Amino acid sequence: RLHLSPSLCNLSPQPPTLACPHPTLSSLSKMMQPFNSRRSPRVFLGRGTSALALLAASAVISVVGLTIMSGAKNTESLSLSARTTVYTPSLSFPKLQSRTSSEKIAFSPRSFKEWQPTVHRRGTEQQRGTPVTSVGSSIFSADTPVANPGDRGTIAVIGAGLAGLSTAKYLSELGFKPVVVEAREVLGGKVAAWQDEDGDWYETGLHIFFGAYPNMLQLFTELGIQERLQWKEHTMIFALPEKPGQFSRFDFPSNVPAPLNGIVAILLNTQLLSWAEKIQFAYALLPVIWEEVRGNGQKYVEEMDKYSFSEYMEMLGAPKRVVDEVFIAMSKALAFVKPEDLSATVVLTALNRFLKETEGSKMAFLDGAPPERLCKPMVERIEANGGEVRMRNPLREIVLDDKGNVAHLKIADLDNQKTYDLKADAYVSAMPVDILKKFVPEQWKGKDEFAKLDGLEGIPVINVHVWLDKKVCDVDQLMFSRSKLLSVYADMSNTCAEYEDKDKSMLELVFADHVEGTEKWIGKSDQDIVDATMSELQSLFPEQMKDAKVLKSHVVKTPRSVYWSKPNRQQFRPSQKTSVENFFLAGDFTMQRYLASMEGAILSGKQVAEEIQTSPLFSAGYPKVEIPGVYGGWKDKKDTFPDNFGPKVDKYNDKSSRPGYA
Repeated sequence: RLHLSPSLCNLSPQPPTLACPHPTLSSLSKMMQPFNSRRSPRVFLGRGTSALALLAASAVISVVGLTIMSGAKNTESLSLSARTTVYTPSLSFPKLQSRTSSEKIAFSPRSFKEWQPTVHRRGTEQQRGTPVTSVGSSIFSADTPVANPGDRGTIAVIGAGLAGLSTAKYLSELGFKPVVVEAREVLGGKVAAWQDEDGDWYETGLHIFFGAYPNMLQLFTELGIQERLQWKEHTMIFALPEKPGQFSRFDFPSNVPAPLNGIVAILLNTQLLSWAEKIQFAYALLPVIWEEVRGNGQKYVEEMDKYSFSEYMEMLGAPKRVVDEVFIAMSKALAFVKPEDLSATVVLTALNRFLKETEGSKMAFLDGAPPERLCKPMVERIEANGGEVRMRNPLREIVLDDKGNVAHLKIADLDNQKTYDLKADAYVSAMPVDILKKFVPEQWKGKDEFAKLDGLEGIPVINVHVWLDKKVCDVDQLMFSRSKLLSVYADMSNTCAEYEDKDKSMLELVFADHVEGTEKWIGKSDQDIVDATMSELQSLFPEQMKDAKVLKSHVVKTPRSVYWSKPNRQQFRPSQKTSVENFFLAGDFTMQRYLASMEGAILSGKQVAEEIQTSPLFSAGYPKVEIPGVYGGWKDKKDTFPDNFGPKVDKYNDKSSRPGYA
C-alpha cells in the first residue's frame, strides 16, 4: 500500500528583510507590503541582491506592460503566425472561432534546418513542417552505417521500454552488440499500446512531447522521423469546473522570448488569478529567478527536493489559490498526485526549462501509437547495427560468479517453452524500479545503490479511452483538468493522425483521484472507472456531453508506473554505474535531470552508454566518442547542442509565407 509520510517544513513567522536604499526600490518594496502575509518568503536577501532582484522585477513589469499595451490594441499580434483555431477564455467548449494572424516571425535557426516532408495520412498527402537538426554524418544518424558492428562486445539489456531501447541504440552505434530481452509481446514499457479487434489502439498513458525535451527531439532527428511529431498551438488550456463547458487559456506569444512569453501568458489570463495574486506570485518567485541568474539554477532546483511543492510555495509567500487553481493541474499532469504529495523539484524542473526556453512548453502529439511510430524505428536501427531484440523473453534470475559479478542471465523463451542462459560482456537493467527490486540478488542487497532502491516505489496510473457516437470536442490540444478524478485529457480524434475522425470523438483521459488516491481505483472494475469518468465529463461539459453514448471503451491500469517523486526522493535515485563491475542501470528513476519522464528515460540510456564505453572493461584501444545530448552538467559532460531546440512548427503553419526559410 502506498503511504506518504508528511514532510515537515520549519516556517519562520517573520516577514523577509529587504534592504532597499534607493528611493524607487524602497517605494516598490513598500508597495509589496500588503502582499507579504505570514506566508511571505522565508529568505533574507542582502542589499545588493535585493536591489538587483527588485530592479529586475520592475524592468520585467515595464516590458510586460508595454507588451500588454500593444497587445490590447491588436490581440492578433499575440497569436501564432498561421491559420490557427483559437478560442477566447470565455468561449464555451467546443464551439471555436478561426482567425488568421498577419504577423511575421523571423526564426533564428542557428544550426538547425527546416524541411517539409510529404506525409501519407489515411490515403491522402499532407505537407507538415517540423524541425530537423543537422546531424550530418554522425554515427548516430539513421543513414550512417556502423563500422565493424558488435566488435566491442555483447551487452545484454533487460527491458524494451524507452530506456532499454535508447541504451541499445546508442551502444549499437558505438560498436557494441546489444541483446535486448523483453518480457511482454509489446515494445515501449510505460509507452506501450495495444490494438483491439477493431484495429483501434489503446495506450498506457497520454504521452506528450515538450519543446523542452532536447534528447527526445535529437532521437527523432537521428531516426529521421521528425515529421511524426504533430506540434500544437503554443497554449495551455484549463477546464473550469466552476463554469461548466468553459476553458481558461494561457497563450504564449510567439514574438516574445522566454521568460517574458510565459509572464505575458500569465498576465493576459484574467480568469484563474487576480492581478494582486499574479503580482504576489511573481514577487515570491524572485529568489528562484535570482538563483538562475547566478548560474545556480539546477542545483537550487534539486536542493528543493526536501519540500513538497505546496510547502515550497507557502514558504515563498505565494498565494494559496495559485496552487489550488493552477498547480494542482500541473502536478497531476507531471506526476499524477496533488502538490502536497509532490517534490518541489519536479515542478521547478519543468518551470526552469519553460522559463529558459521560448518553446520549452510547446507540446506535440505523436501521430500514432508509440510502439509503432517511435519504438519500432529504434528497433530497426538496433538490428541494422547487428543487435537483437527478443520479445516474450522475461528475466528469471541474475546469476552471479564467485566475485559477485554477473555470470549470466537466466531467461525464459515463452514462444519456445524453454529457459536459456544469456551470457554477455556486460549487463544493463532497464526494468522499472519495482520490478528491479524483485530481481536484485541477495548478495547485492547490502550494497548502497541497491539498498536505497527501497526508498523508491512506483505510483498507480490509470488511462481511460472512450469512443463516443458523436463529436463532443473540437479542441486540438492537451487539456488540463482541475477536477477530482481527471488529470489531463485530449480528444485524440483531433490531435492525432492515427485516430482522426471528423464525426466522432475518441477521448483519452488520465484518471488520477487527488482526493482519495488513485490506488483505491486500481482494484475496481473497468466499467466502474468508465462510469466515474463519464460522470465527471458530464459535470464538466454538460451541454457537449448531452446524449453522448459510449460505443466502446478501454481501461489500462498500471499498479506501479513511474516512481513516486514525493519529497526527499532524490537521495534514493542511483547512478547508471554500480559497484558491480559488469552491471549497469538505466531508467527514468536513475539519476538524470529530467526525472520520471520520457525525456528522462531517453537520457538515462545515453548516460549508461557513456558509462559503458568509458568503463575499463571496454575503453582500451577505442577512442571515446561524444554522444550528443543535453546532460545538464552530468559528470561535467558538455552539452553538445542548444537547449532551445529550434522552432517547433505547428501543423497550421504555412511555411511559404514565413521569412527566413530556405
